[in-house]
Amino acid sequence: MSNFWNELNKPIFILAPMEDVTDTVLRQVIARCGKPAVFFTEFTNVEGMFSKGERHVIHRLQYTEAERPLVAQIWGTRPENFFKAAKKLIDMGFDGIDLNMGCPASGVMQKGACSGLINNRPLAKEIIDATKEGAAGIIPVSVKTRLGFRAIDFSWIAFVLEQKPAVLTVHARTVSEMSKVPAHWDKLQTVVEMRNAINSTTLIIGNGDVKSLRDAQQKVAQAGADGAMIGRGIFDNPYLFSGTITLNDKTPQEKMHLLLDHMQLWIDTWGDSKHFPILRKFFKVYANGFPGAQDLRMQLMETQSPEETEQVVASFLQALSSPV
Repeated sequence: MSNFWNELNKPIFILAPMEDVTDTVLRQVIARCGKPAVFFTEFTNVEGMFSKGERHVIHRLQYTEAERPLVAQIWGTRPENFFKAAKKLIDMGFDGIDLNMGCPASGVMQKGACSGLINNRPLAKEIIDATKEGAAGIIPVSVKTRLGFRAIDFSWIAFVLEQKPAVLTVHARTVSEMSKVPAHWDKLQTVVEMRNAINSTTLIIGNGDVKSLRDAQQKVAQAGADGAMIGRGIFDNPYLFSGTITLNDKTPQEKMHLLLDHMQLWIDTWGDSKHFPILRKFFKVYANGFPGAQDLRMQLMETQSPEETEQVVASFLQALSSPV
């Protein structure tokens, strides 16, 4: 079996999959700023992959070589589609497959998918088995989940460990806690102890409330985990994975050029196929931490096209360079 996970230096730091955020464009931007050890795709529905509406989901699996190693994260409810998806993902050149058993969004949960599987162990097992069978030992299969549904439930964690995933990523909250309480990183230590007690080779990755690489290193060391997955922290600092640079080190001009580079990559990649407002959520990352940033941010959030954005940035840069 080709398991790239075993070749990585520990601790392993991963960019978390985030809906409408971690597409190929953002992953390329992050790869330039400071590359994590592993990238994950946005979560992709296996039912959608084999339906008439395939084109509505397949863009989630678009990538470039700069984003390796890259794991495709998938979700759904029908084991036969997971089997087919695994085969397809191997053909598409992915380095690994991750099963989403933790997303708390009510829409997917009500379908019995993602975190809904915590309450349906027989189906969870079928899905893991079908994916492994499809992957045929060619690429590794991992699982991302939460500490439990309504309460912390280590029997669920034990159950997943019994399925021998290559990696188990645990978001250190329950489903019902969403992101409303601090992540229970102290419970990650118990997960690690459970793994060790059964002599499992599954890697344990913690997730939740990680703000910086230093924070990640401390949390991982305390828990004895193999690494951390970091999501929202990159909104504060796209350079987070570099470990040495922060966005605060950049001048307003550099931040604006980053914004324009990000936007140009978006245009080159998606053209008109994605709605422009999806891109605007990233503007607040760059328009931050300098005098006039708030006004600039408000103007940028009202732009309706790349051309308008370029005009707003150009007039801001002109004002910066003209003597008062």
